[in-house]
Amino acid sequence: MEKKPFAELGLSPEVLKAVARMGFEEASPVQSAAIPVLLSGRDVVGQSQTGSGKTAAFAIPLIEKIKGERRVPQALILLPTRELAMQVAEEVAKLALFKKGVRELPIYGGASYDRQLRGLRDGAQIIIGTPGRVMDHLERGTLKLDAVTTVVLDEADRMLDMGFREDIEKILSQAPAERQTVLFSATVPPVIRDLIRRFTRDAAQVRIESQALTVPAIEQVYYEVDRRSKLEVLCRLLDLEDVKLGIVFCATKIMVDELTSHLAARGYRAEALHGDLSQAMRERVMGRFRSHACEFLVATDVAARGLDVDDVEVVFNYDLPHDGEDYVHRIGRTGRAGKTGKAITFVAGREIYKLQNIQRFIKARIQRQRVPSLDEVEERRTETLFERVRETLEAGSYRRRDEAVDRWLEAGHSPTDIASALIHLLSDGGEKPAESAPPVRASQGAPGHAQHQKRPEVEPPHFEVDDEDEPQTLDDALSHKSYAPRGPARRNLRPDGSPAAVSHEKGMIRLVMNVGAQHNIRPGDIVGVIAGVTGLPKEVVGLIHLLPQQSLVDVAQEHEEEVREKLTGIRFKGRKLLVELAAGDRR
Repeated sequence: MEKKPFAELGLSPEVLKAVARMGFEEASPVQSAAIPVLLSGRDVVGQSQTGSGKTAAFAIPLIEKIKGERRVPQALILLPTRELAMQVAEEVAKLALFKKGVRELPIYGGASYDRQLRGLRDGAQIIIGTPGRVMDHLERGTLKLDAVTTVVLDEADRMLDMGFREDIEKILSQAPAERQTVLFSATVPPVIRDLIRRFTRDAAQVRIESQALTVPAIEQVYYEVDRRSKLEVLCRLLDLEDVKLGIVFCATKIMVDELTSHLAARGYRAEALHGDLSQAMRERVMGRFRSHACEFLVATDVAARGLDVDDVEVVFNYDLPHDGEDYVHRIGRTGRAGKTGKAITFVAGREIYKLQNIQRFIKARIQRQRVPSLDEVEERRTETLFERVRETLEAGSYRRRDEAVDRWLEAGHSPTDIASALIHLLSDGGEKPAESAPPVRASQGAPGHAQHQKRPEVEPPHFEVDDEDEPQTLDDALSHKSYAPRGPARRNLRPDGSPAAVSHEKGMIRLVMNVGAQHNIRPGDIVGVIAGVTGLPKEVVGLIHLLPQQSLVDVAQEHEEEVREKLTGIRFKGRKLLVELAAGDRR
């Protein structure tokens, strides 16, 4: 079954807008097959693996049929577990975002009855629940199915395996006879065939065979990463893996553009690839990628269709794919031509359930790994440099510099000191990370994602910060240490080396502090001193650029005068602090 663009499936502008917002650019095979049939009103029996995109396959037609002005249950979706009910409810909410008056309500065991009763009284039209709790509401009289026009049984085989057959049959018996019935199941044993015979009418069969599964040579791992920390963790992994050629997949075109900009700002050679680029531009980007003129391709799923580059070492799922088939397609971009490859997936919050669905679809386990620390990344860099120097020495493929070495020796430096200084220059220390440290946001890390998890509260500092206090959590680590990019990024300096005001966020203004990286200053220290002295929330602090002797700090415009007045003159890191407006912000 071929995939079709959503625009060819006869959907309303509101649903098409929601689909585009979610990052879908074309329907999966099961969606392409099922949506037109369901829109026609016919019953459907679908046999498709979990993770194939079937949630949208039944949810989209269901949403299209809901009458927003009628405040009664019009559709019922039954699922085996509360986790699946929550996941499906989230997807239905996204798909119905622009449909006026349409409301969904998850009801499952272990959740508050009050909230569910309030949702029913408020007139939710799409009920998403587990058979036990739905049956409970029916017996209490708090849920009525009189106006229900569609009933969906998702993962029917699992519900029957869990002992819900009696509840399902009672629920179906209470729903109107002239309803549309939709049943999805990975397998169709005799008990499922009996349900189909008794409760469906002339059902269309939609059977989607799973595509070729993953290549055994691909190592598959995942990291649990908060959304705001994804960029930082990605950069650590890029350096830890010493990636020469990789692809980073994002869910939306906007996310592709934002991530590409952030990677470029950190010194990585990254190019964007998505559907909004002209064909000529896409060909130019692919040419640069194939010739290794860029290291990383940041792409959406559709843009990468047919992408065939043999040397891709690693694929990153920066955003989790929508279904198992897209996952298989993505990771198949590596491990080609008999070579090994690696697939790394970022998972945030309840996305872990989507990852479990993908694992069931590919019939393979994806290993969980721990986010590497900065020390581990630095150790790996040192090991890589050691191996490169060793190989160069053994091969003798280098130009001798005896005259320069003799000059250093005559100046009184030992061979060990000379070698250490050269290694320092070859490693990050020689790239002046203080000058090129990327901007660090106090209240938000990864681009394009909202902040969901509360940071640890910043304690008022004593202004003689103890550098031995290492952060204990990933959040702390990311807020205390900025990550040095590979190359110099002097956009925040004038030719004479003095700080220059650069464009920053609306409502923010840039300050210059007379402390920097050479004074053992970290972004977390700056956030801490501002919050501790002024009593303002840490969210008033925006981007922070660390320079060797100074720091550029964006703060909320309405608080900049208070920050300057209260911080100027205090002792911080053994220095008397001076805080001024950056040159371009002087009034």
